[in-house]
Amino acid sequence: MDSIEIKKAIEAILFAGGDPVPVKHISQALDIPQDAAASAADGLAKEYLDHGRGIVIKKIGDSYQMCSSKDMAGYVRNALEIKRNTPLSQAAMEVLAVIAYNQPVTRSYIEQVRGVDCSGVISSLVTKGLIEEKGRLDLPGRPLMYGTTDNFLRCFDISSLSELPRSEESVSDQQMEWELKD
Repeated sequence: MDSIEIKKAIEAILFAGGDPVPVKHISQALDIPQDAAASAADGLAKEYLDHGRGIVIKKIGDSYQMCSSKDMAGYVRNALEIKRNTPLSQAAMEVLAVIAYNQPVTRSYIEQVRGVDCSGVISSLVTKGLIEEKGRLDLPGRPLMYGTTDNFLRCFDISSLSELPRSEESVSDQQMEWELKD
């Protein structure tokens, strides 16, 4: 299989997949090493970007996904009669930041950081698919722990949490160690 055929196959897989497709699955489907699959997908993404297409290929963690380009959002919304999502509130952005930088975290941890009740904001973020339950803390009451989703990465146009901006003080120094119990 030559490089052109590999890129065509990746394009077809991503188009048919709709959701992010792990590079491991692409590699297995094409019977090529994972690094070769990732390299070909990166090359295809660059080709789409260089040609200014209405479709882009996004890398999300160890997965790839075809998406409409940002500058075509209005046309897509009009054609599909999609109501524009309301922007996230300041409270939602604050809760997302606490979760993204410290995940997995409990609701009580988020409320301790923010100083206010966050149950409504958390359920709204779960409904929007930006955060999800990541297990339970091994303490009395077994509180739920939350973390960000691939949809969070896609919406904020980053491929991994390591691309989040860092403050002067290392966020990892503030992170609490939790034991996940499923």
